[in-house]
Amino acid sequence: MKYLCMAMLAIILLCACAHEGRKEAFAKSQLPSVTVRAEEPVYSFVSPDNGSGPLWSYGCTPIARLGDEVYVSQMETGEGIPPLCNTRWRLLHREQGQWRMIAEADAFRQREPCPLARLSDAQLVMNVNDSTQPQGTKYGVCDPHLIKFVFPDGSHERSELRPVWTDQPYYTDHSYRGFAADTGRHQLLMLNIDAKTSIQHACLLSSDGETLATGSIKFPIRACYPQVQLSKGAAYVLAIGDIVEPVKAWREYKFEQTQRSWDYVFRILYFTGTPNLFKQNFAEPMEIANVDATGGYISNKDLWVSPRGEAYILYTECEVASALLRDKFFPGKSIINSLNLAVVKQGKIVERRRLISGTEKSAPGEARFHLTPDGTLWAVIFMSGETGGNSLLRINPPDPENRLIPIPLKTPMSGYCLASVRAGNIPSYTIDMLGCLSGNVMAYAEIAMR
Repeated sequence: MKYLCMAMLAIILLCACAHEGRKEAFAKSQLPSVTVRAEEPVYSFVSPDNGSGPLWSYGCTPIARLGDEVYVSQMETGEGIPPLCNTRWRLLHREQGQWRMIAEADAFRQREPCPLARLSDAQLVMNVNDSTQPQGTKYGVCDPHLIKFVFPDGSHERSELRPVWTDQPYYTDHSYRGFAADTGRHQLLMLNIDAKTSIQHACLLSSDGETLATGSIKFPIRACYPQVQLSKGAAYVLAIGDIVEPVKAWREYKFEQTQRSWDYVFRILYFTGTPNLFKQNFAEPMEIANVDATGGYISNKDLWVSPRGEAYILYTECEVASALLRDKFFPGKSIINSLNLAVVKQGKIVERRRLISGTEKSAPGEARFHLTPDGTLWAVIFMSGETGGNSLLRINPPDPENRLIPIPLKTPMSGYCLASVRAGNIPSYTIDMLGCLSGNVMAYAEIAMR
């Protein structure tokens, strides 16, 4: 019996070593090398001083790849035009390392940037929110719709796609929009907020502009900056609570110290979806994270839903939003960001992971998902500090060692968007990145994974 037990123990140890060896080999084999093929300025912008900016609609994306072609939606501020709607869109095309304007609006009617979505290698769609009011109007009525560009024979054709909304929503220059594409079905999903009720209204359209289905989401509090995904009629939405500081003592103290009347807080992260927008409305939103009790801060970074229906949710979180609030009300609490992952399946959180814990020397900031053709999910991350910069982190399958792969940009981007699969861009070993550099310059980077 003694020798039998020793033999069994030896077999168990051998199996464990073999498993660890396979796991280590898998981890090493899956880590790519990363090179930067291009890094160049795209356009300079003038701040519109209207509360927006080129990356304001960060749940959407202003960059798209159609085959070998890359397009960017530019935000241009009109000289001498009063806010709020004092910008216009311009569509830029990259040709041999140069950016050329191929289409632009005939007037300055936008407050916010205009996101892009890819329908095919010949079809690009832009989401616009035209003001219908005289210049200088604030919180005026707007007309959200889509502009489709078709690229036959090196030229482009342009047409408008107009959604048919239900319940007569009231849309203004603050759209808090979401935008997604399902290239397999040639469908588009628009999401815009009702300025009076804070209800998010959804409209599903065909590539020809026919309204196929509508829905709505009523969050427990106003929720904005949504990430939206559309797949075979199923729709998913991630949004962050965005309300005026609700705690009177905190609000009064912050105003006393800063004299700033603007005091919106972002503390509760919500997720919702519907398996079939044609047949049923969105489910009641569920809380993914909540730092309300300690006056914290959450930023929704990205959303990706797998073919199996697992929703991967990427977000940053800190216990207390500022040193000002911490020192007065929460001594000992942290104001340092962490990067987190939550996975939702069938209405339940089935996994939580702390991806990166920040320190006083370096902390996670921006983060975006990128999907490669082999089905691997990555995150493009920015870390602050002298040793920071942009890196890749494998999310699914997870890297057992949670290693960051540096992206060797000459000038790291702290704020950026990618050509996202949620916007119809196909999975790729090339990462197309549009970000903001110092001096109000928007820059492009083409990154190759090998």
